[in-house]
Amino acid sequence: MELLAVFLPLIAFLVAGLFGKQIGDVGAQVVTCGALIIAAFASIILFFDVAVGGNAYTTVLAPWVVSGDFDVSWALRIDSLSVVMMCVINVVSACVHVYSIGYMSHDGAKGRFMAYLSLFTFAMLMLVSADNLLQLFFGWEGVGLASYLLIGFWNHKNSANAAAVKAFVVNRIGDFGLALGIFAIFVVFGSIQFDAIFEQAPELAGTYFTFFGQDLHALTVIGLLLFVGAVGKSAQLGLHTWLPDAMEGPTPVSALIHAATMVTAGVFLVARMSPLYEYAPDALMVVTVVGASTAFVAATIGLTQFDIKRVIAYSTMSQLGYMFFALGVSAYGAAMFHLVTHAFFKALLFLGAGSVIHAMSDEQDMRKMGGLWRKIPMTYGLMWIGSLALAGIPPFAGYFSKDIVLEAAWADHTWFGHYAYWMGIAAAFMTAFYSWRLLIMTFHGESRASKKVIDHAHESPAVMLGPLVVLAAGALFAGMIFYQGFVGSASHGDGHSVEHAVEQVVEEHSEDHKIVIAEDHAEEVKGEAHTVEEEAPAAHLPMSKEVFWGDAIRVRAENDTVEAAHNVPFWVKKLPLVVALLGIALAYLFYLSKPGLPERFKAIFTVPYMLFFNKWFFDEIYDRLFTQTAFKLGNFFWVSGDQNMIDRFGPDGSVKATQKLAGMFSRFQTGFVFQYAFVMMIAVIGILSWFVFRSGM
Repeated sequence: MELLAVFLPLIAFLVAGLFGKQIGDVGAQVVTCGALIIAAFASIILFFDVAVGGNAYTTVLAPWVVSGDFDVSWALRIDSLSVVMMCVINVVSACVHVYSIGYMSHDGAKGRFMAYLSLFTFAMLMLVSADNLLQLFFGWEGVGLASYLLIGFWNHKNSANAAAVKAFVVNRIGDFGLALGIFAIFVVFGSIQFDAIFEQAPELAGTYFTFFGQDLHALTVIGLLLFVGAVGKSAQLGLHTWLPDAMEGPTPVSALIHAATMVTAGVFLVARMSPLYEYAPDALMVVTVVGASTAFVAATIGLTQFDIKRVIAYSTMSQLGYMFFALGVSAYGAAMFHLVTHAFFKALLFLGAGSVIHAMSDEQDMRKMGGLWRKIPMTYGLMWIGSLALAGIPPFAGYFSKDIVLEAAWADHTWFGHYAYWMGIAAAFMTAFYSWRLLIMTFHGESRASKKVIDHAHESPAVMLGPLVVLAAGALFAGMIFYQGFVGSASHGDGHSVEHAVEQVVEEHSEDHKIVIAEDHAEEVKGEAHTVEEEAPAAHLPMSKEVFWGDAIRVRAENDTVEAAHNVPFWVKKLPLVVALLGIALAYLFYLSKPGLPERFKAIFTVPYMLFFNKWFFDEIYDRLFTQTAFKLGNFFWVSGDQNMIDRFGPDGSVKATQKLAGMFSRFQTGFVFQYAFVMMIAVIGILSWFVFRSGM
């Protein structure tokens, strides 16, 4: 069954990509959509067998790399974490494939587009089913390649080409960090197999690197390097600038890559490596702070954008921040729960936005919309469902997953956990506000579009609305259905929850081991790595962490943060809902009841508005610090180094010297016989003189 779930998209890509001309666009659509629908059902069957039934296993396909003691096989790791991701990827991808039949109906390269979608899906499936870090990196880079092809699919647009290159380059920065993290893991653990890494993590928790005379905690360094890769792929603060520009791709691409699958790869990576992160509390603290800051900053930018897809893109970035700070406080089940529910309602919102753009003749500016609910009532109703789920209004899916994330952050009882909670509360308020700002500007009020556009506006065909209905069902019911399985209290249920599975993985590799704590002046043991051990009681992880700066790092075992989240104060549980309702009410006041308020508000708060509208000037700062500097350095080395040094004294200098020498000899080519005879006489005299002097010596 796992072979169907993973390899059907690859087969679809090969058929549509290699034989597209023979089978035609319709044939390519049938092959790719059919393969993804079957793969989606196979993933669901696997979910019930593995995540619910607890029958995890690994399927070894073939040896891959064998070099001395280094032996890596191509294998599929089928456990709770991987099957959850496979379900999300294949179900959302199947919906996107079917939706694309209608959305791309007027495009001249439909077959190629469908092939690219299937290639991306296969790369993502290889990433999440990997049994080792090399295979994971293969899928990771495959996802990057496929996203480049899809973002720049409309390559006749310069903006699309620039966005594809930007996404590719920015992600390479993160990928470099991931590669370094994999190298460091091999140095420390001697293996890149997940099982070998997790088994040794407790024993090597006190390992240190000596680097430039500084002792660096090995697992913390590894965790931070892996997190750099996650920051790039999941568009977290610092490496996020590619995400909004990637909206230049077709809307199905936005839904597949930037809502439900590719951007969650970083979340999956940290969750997969959770047994290692549990012994790197500093790394988890960084994950929490970066995730919380991302949730807040992205929400502030979303308040001011007018492109309907960019508003949803910044919402994606913000929600990914929630997932990361849940991971940072060891609430792995809560993070994965929010990943699943977010996939449904965010894909619904992106595809709903595509339906609006389709109706408005490719218009994406909300300032040129309005009054559309009469023209496209089905899309309007589905966008309401997605927005309610995003805002966290019960009984929609986002209410269950977002709230448990915030409650877990509070329950961690650390300064960074509380920081994450309050940043999340602020982001929840802004999320509700900009969600209803989008709904009101797009569907309510008087139409601001031209008469030609509004007369042409029509509801999308059934092939586009059908996938929206499927995703809407997930946005409505996924929270209620999966709550117990992901984050339900440990005292209930059958013990086969995803949170239980993650906890079990960590406990298996920590039980009967000492927790290693490192102190100053640790004794060097081997090479540049050294450890020190101190007796401590065995711990049952996940655990929250408390770091004391100074001579030692103390790991304090407590209750699981997800379990503790069920017992937080009442106001902690209900504050997210209160601020969401306030955000919705404020949006109605600003954009429906008193439509003049936004301009007055903008005039009063000009500085923060310009900061948010210009996306905190990240692009401008990066352009000044990195892009322009790189161009200046390039020009300097090009002119001063290449042209004035290498070319001048190298090939160009040789050419000029040859030309001068040729010019000198060309003076003898006059055409007069007496001059040729004179030259010959001089040559003969010169040769004879040489022989005379040579013989005399």
